[in-house]
Amino acid sequence: MDAITVTGSLIPQTQLETFTPTTSVTSEQLKAEGFATVAQALQHLSFATGSVQNAQNTNSFTPGAKTASFFGLNPGYVKLLVDGRPMNNFPVLYDSTEVINNLNTIPTDLVDRIEFLPGGQSTLYGSDAIAGVINIIMKKKVDAPIIDARYGWNGLGGNANRHISFADTFSFGKFNITAGAQIESSQPIWSADRSWTSHNFENGASPALSGRDYLIYNSELRNSYYMLDPNRCALTTGQFGGTEGLQHRPGQGDYCGSFYAPGTSTLSGDSKTANIYTRATYDLSDTTQLYGDFSYNFDREKWSNGASTMWWGSSSKYTYIYDPDLDDFINFQKSFSPEEVGGYQHIMSKSYERNYTLTLGSKGILGASDWEYDISVMHGEDKLTQRPFARFTNAMENFFTTRVLGPDLGPDPDGNGFSTFRPDYAAFYTPISNADFNSFTGYLTSNAKTWQNIGRLTLTNSALFHMSGGDAGVAVLAEGANEGWDYSPDHRLLTGEVWGQSAVQGAGHRSRFAVANEWRLPLLSELTMSASARYDAYKVAGSTISKPTYSVGLEYRPFGDLLLLRARYGTAFKAPTLADQFTGNSSYYANPTDYYNCALLGYDPAVASISCPAKYNGAPVKGLQSGNPKLKPISATNWSAGLVLSPISRMALGVDFYHWNIKDEVDIEARDKLLLQETACRLGQLDISSPSCQSAISKIIRNAKGELAEIQTPKVNVANEILDTVNVNFNYVFSAGFLGEFSPTLNYTNILQHKRQPYVGDPYIDLLRSPYWSTDFKTKLAASLTWRRGKWGATLYASRFGKSPNYLATLNASSPYTKAGEGTLPAWLTYNASVSYKPLAKLDVSFIVNNLLNAMPPVDTSYPGTSSAPYNKYNYDVYGRTFSLEARYKFGP
Repeated sequence: MDAITVTGSLIPQTQLETFTPTTSVTSEQLKAEGFATVAQALQHLSFATGSVQNAQNTNSFTPGAKTASFFGLNPGYVKLLVDGRPMNNFPVLYDSTEVINNLNTIPTDLVDRIEFLPGGQSTLYGSDAIAGVINIIMKKKVDAPIIDARYGWNGLGGNANRHISFADTFSFGKFNITAGAQIESSQPIWSADRSWTSHNFENGASPALSGRDYLIYNSELRNSYYMLDPNRCALTTGQFGGTEGLQHRPGQGDYCGSFYAPGTSTLSGDSKTANIYTRATYDLSDTTQLYGDFSYNFDREKWSNGASTMWWGSSSKYTYIYDPDLDDFINFQKSFSPEEVGGYQHIMSKSYERNYTLTLGSKGILGASDWEYDISVMHGEDKLTQRPFARFTNAMENFFTTRVLGPDLGPDPDGNGFSTFRPDYAAFYTPISNADFNSFTGYLTSNAKTWQNIGRLTLTNSALFHMSGGDAGVAVLAEGANEGWDYSPDHRLLTGEVWGQSAVQGAGHRSRFAVANEWRLPLLSELTMSASARYDAYKVAGSTISKPTYSVGLEYRPFGDLLLLRARYGTAFKAPTLADQFTGNSSYYANPTDYYNCALLGYDPAVASISCPAKYNGAPVKGLQSGNPKLKPISATNWSAGLVLSPISRMALGVDFYHWNIKDEVDIEARDKLLLQETACRLGQLDISSPSCQSAISKIIRNAKGELAEIQTPKVNVANEILDTVNVNFNYVFSAGFLGEFSPTLNYTNILQHKRQPYVGDPYIDLLRSPYWSTDFKTKLAASLTWRRGKWGATLYASRFGKSPNYLATLNASSPYTKAGEGTLPAWLTYNASVSYKPLAKLDVSFIVNNLLNAMPPVDTSYPGTSSAPYNKYNYDVYGRTFSLEARYKFGP
């Protein structure tokens, strides 16, 4: 075989299977297996066992971006490359904390193949390559002009998809250029389109309870709701499509509400993307080639969080108001209906991403030597404009003060510091007009940007000297770079001018350099050793963070190509991101459940969000988060061992074991989990003197009455994470004579151990058996069977997601799976199927069905009746069966 360059080595070589296991997916496989995007393909790999935010999580910082979690590790732990160069970082932080790459910016039709290398790869690729490396290799040459068109639709409604692409290669003597473009659009899926999500859950652990769309409550612990509407909700019945009406919650009282408010949110957004990619080369001589790559990607996303966050409440300004006619302290709460907002499809939040990368370089041979060089410079930028829909604080408060509360009559008679009002209750229970709603709402504009400049020189020699087993290869790399990040939210988000919203803000830049060396040493004809080392140094704010890494691997072939035994040991690291270090102090407001005070009243965490009085359930609380300049780099050791068995031609069975030991991870503590942990510590369910309990208690600030005042969620270096996993893969291609050619594949991942120690001195948390901390899948299987015969082809692709914890189990912080109702959900199995036909020599047509059997997630009856989606959105979706028709035409002779 000719020497090739594979991901995971800088040295060209003839072996496809090396000491580093590599999973490769071609563009043909992507289409045959039913994946319309690179994101879908990566999320369905068996390695992608982790729970991640997605388009269903509209109330997040990155609802339009797509990412994946491998082996249950942080999404930022995988190094994403395009043609061996780092992708531009997405400008907005995933879950407000983590830097990710947006897979939306990869044009599927212009991809040649995708390669994934699990395990720490920092010795070649530097920071971030802890879980592994994904290298997306673009097409460098197209034999003839190709146009591809696809139309897709969803059997349950929504998500109609249109796609067209074009690619060609042009040659002018020594100059060659390959160019391609792709345009795609997808319509949204609304929660109202699915029976699972259109209304509150009626088959859960408690009776279905409607939203509290018109609610007046006091500070009492029970019977806290007032029904003060003289019309008993009669004026509201036209809201939420005619489903609004008088409702009752046992032990609390009456209010006006609808079971169908959840249908106003999107499950999948309205998306439009456009991509351009070009690759140009010029043969300067027989030994020197100049090259340049340019890509531009545009992504526009629209989504709606619906009525769940589009509301007004008097507590944010007044805490409580005193009504002398009631002689009581009360609050108002009102959700805005589709009729009042003019249709939620008209007030969707939006984002516009513009991402480009330019690379210029030269490669060739140094003189008459065997040394090859590749020198390049790259510049990349990713700009994002966010246009979230917002309620403006002063305008909305003034509107409801004038309409409902009336004039301020002075302080309350008990001297509690609350204002006195005589509200117009009839006005409160009267829907507002669309013009009124527009008077205190509108769009914000926030801008974010990342950029990077990289200069790189690589020298390789595949035959530096001869050894017993063949020629020794060597590679040397030198790299210098700088990068920056700037997130400038709309200033009104930072000054309290936006009701119920705030923002994370910050900016910073740094420079870095790295040197690396790799050796490939054939010690014997059967035994090859590979070794590499790298040194990285980051200069940030006048100080330098440096990290050396190394790797050693062995390949042993005792029986030629029949059996390969392989092993590898290496180190990896992840430098603190610019966002980790430079995020400014950012406050936000949340409406958490005060589990501790609810527990003192006798409400278990499982029912606190339903039954606990409003005083401790949903009252606004200030949160504070910020970067931490004292963060240390994350470091990791990783080793793997496995074998590849090839008993016959075109068959391979691989089994590999991986181990990670990751230290000093950067994380931000989840607010709800922090509150649950504080409760368990204060109640003695956890050791209150432990470091993690002391940390939790110090970050939950309570006033003199023991009520929540502030929640602090800073970034911290957690102590340790240990992960063991095994992967099995099988590939076979065989001919069945006149029946055609068959290609079965299988890839299976089993997480054997995953544990984490939050702080030094804490006991380890078993993440596989502690659903409070993790809902990741333990096992995942992906399998396919492809058939080809003449002009016909077909593929059946299966994904099996293993068991996962039910909702009730995720609430138990101290002793999981011990309380009634806690348990696991069965495995989820989905199928994709495709059929292709070639009616003409230049024309291919295909019909693709995703989720062939229309499989819905396992039913989780442990969700309460207040739930709007009775399944874990991080693990499952209810998109259902989709259909696509695709045609590809190749021009030319």
